[in-house]
Amino acid sequence: MYWKKLRTKISLYLFAISLIMNTQCSATNRTIHIFGSSKSDITNILKQNEKVNIKTYNTPDEVAQAAKTGEAVMVLAENYPSERVKLSEDFFRTVKEKELKVFIEYPAFLPDIKLDETIEAHYERVVANSSFFNGMPDSLQVLSMGGLNFIPAEVNNGVMVAARVAGFDSAIFGLPEKTYPLLFEMPDQNILVSTTSLSNFVSGRYAPQEAWGGVWESIIDYLLPKNNIGEPNWDPVLKPAYAKDEVLPDGFQKQSIEKGINWFIDAKMLIPDNYENIIKQNFNEKINTGWISWSDTIPEGDGSNGVFEGIFSKIDENGNQPIGIVRRADCTGESAMAFACAGKVLGKEKYFQIADKLIDYILKESPATKNEYGDPNHAAYGLVAWGFENFAWYRANYGDDNARLLLGSLITSAITGNKSWDDILMKLLLAQLRTTGKNGFRLDRIDLPQFEQHDWQYFYERDVINLSPHMEAYLWACMLWAYDKTGDPLFLERTEKAIRKTMGHYPYELRWMNGLAQERARMLLPLSWLVRINNTPENRAMLNRVANDVIKLQDECGAIQEELGDLKHSRFPPPQSNEAYGTSEASLIAKNGDKVSDLLYTTNFAFLGLHEAYYATKDPEIKKACDKLAEFLCRAQVDSKKHPEIHGGWMRAFDFERFEHWGSNADHGWGAWAIESGWTQGWIVSVLSLREMGTSVWDLTKDSEVNKNYPELKKEMMPGISK
Repeated sequence: MYWKKLRTKISLYLFAISLIMNTQCSATNRTIHIFGSSKSDITNILKQNEKVNIKTYNTPDEVAQAAKTGEAVMVLAENYPSERVKLSEDFFRTVKEKELKVFIEYPAFLPDIKLDETIEAHYERVVANSSFFNGMPDSLQVLSMGGLNFIPAEVNNGVMVAARVAGFDSAIFGLPEKTYPLLFEMPDQNILVSTTSLSNFVSGRYAPQEAWGGVWESIIDYLLPKNNIGEPNWDPVLKPAYAKDEVLPDGFQKQSIEKGINWFIDAKMLIPDNYENIIKQNFNEKINTGWISWSDTIPEGDGSNGVFEGIFSKIDENGNQPIGIVRRADCTGESAMAFACAGKVLGKEKYFQIADKLIDYILKESPATKNEYGDPNHAAYGLVAWGFENFAWYRANYGDDNARLLLGSLITSAITGNKSWDDILMKLLLAQLRTTGKNGFRLDRIDLPQFEQHDWQYFYERDVINLSPHMEAYLWACMLWAYDKTGDPLFLERTEKAIRKTMGHYPYELRWMNGLAQERARMLLPLSWLVRINNTPENRAMLNRVANDVIKLQDECGAIQEELGDLKHSRFPPPQSNEAYGTSEASLIAKNGDKVSDLLYTTNFAFLGLHEAYYATKDPEIKKACDKLAEFLCRAQVDSKKHPEIHGGWMRAFDFERFEHWGSNADHGWGAWAIESGWTQGWIVSVLSLREMGTSVWDLTKDSEVNKNYPELKKEMMPGISK
């Protein structure tokens, strides 16, 4: 009896030791057997991790055969998205027999699971859909994948899905009925399947970075449980020029200007000779725009053929972004301004030549000033077409876009000394004046069919109100500038009336476009120049009120936070349903409080406005805010040596809490990762340059001679109008 009990105790003891040893072996077996490109991001990252032993193979079957019982296997897509990974029934049989822990991506075959034709994502975004990731990313958190292609699979347990969802950081309206699994566990097997490619998350520029680190930490933990491998570390191919708390080097602002102007050249924004047919071939009439792939083989232009609009927000599986090929008048003038300003700061005569050629092109050579716009008997005479890739662009005349063309041209002229555009610019100022109504408002745009229906007096006498600083404010600034040069009260009286009317409804009754913050930012320029003309307590109070409101939106890091107003006054609010995502222009945020700065619509114009406000008031608080904003912009500038099309640029969206380029990509035209050659790049480079020069736009252009033929031009364009 004693020996029987002893044998039982020994057996239990040996079983316990065996169990402990097996557990320890499981916890220390850190080998991962991998099929797939040895150059994949995850393979290279894991190879640098001393805690992991990586072995690579030539076929999936070799991987399964080589792996020992219970070991980890990864099968990665080598030619995504053009080719799926071919897997055999033998592979799955071996996996089951050996109880391997497996991660598979982009498979051509799964046993007992139907796989349909690959879908290239259009509206779909990546959404975490369970607690699988231990809160990073959290359930319903939204992520992005460059070049997302996925295979529809008939499973119901996706821990990560592709779905059309609205929201900044999370799917605020929940998941729609239609979703597509991107990551799921096969029933009754230790197999984690991705219907897309997750392995090239670095080169594909998946974002946000912390969330994708969490995704891969969970996948590795699934393959190597209890090993505490931790989150993978990598250097992203796209990052801010400087970290949030990094000490900025001496001369950082001038360095930022140099990188910013080099972006125009490296991104191939200057249109080369003999590109007319290429532009026509790649312009899509259905969507009224077009693009070409960036390539280092695209010849370098010199400005004589204009400038492309910018870099589109679409990111492919290799992290590349295409060039938007539309030629716009406003972008051309603003880009010329950037070359002139940078040329002055950097001492590069070549940039002056580019700037002059750009303005010559848009004002003298292009169709933008020809035909109806060049006919003295036409109501559109003197204006400049928005663009000219097709009639939809050519017919449109936005007052705001013409205003920024004017500002860019005036600044360029002041720096390069080119006076050959003076009469053209004065005609443009008069054309804007004579198509502005009696209350000082012009409305958003006037198209050629409207001009053909009415003479210019109809627009001049209209009784309209448009409480939209986005559309009206920069025209007001131009009118105030023109008054200062001509002394004609026509430019001042209606403008003052409109400004006071708008400020009477400021801020919450303003009609806002993508956000209320941009309307505040736009008001700064005309209010600054109104103070220049008439420095009264009332005018200073209006300027100080708006400047203080903008400063209240400024984060400690210098970023200007986006802000939404009442939706009933909005033009392009955040999507109000999942179905609305991607169908119109839109905000970068979903709600107030989202830590995002918009460098296309708000921050860029706040930068100009605060700069001019300081020179108008010499208020040290405004200077402090402008200094902080300049530092933020120099930090947020894109650093990406691998992608010349974005290196040195400023993307539309910047999450200043994460301190990376991130925001809702809902805008169907100018998304989160877009870089606009004029609105964004042109103004940021130019204002940084003005800071280096120690001057303002108002002071820089004070000696302009656009008024030298004003009496004759006014008689031609506004006969019978003396006041």
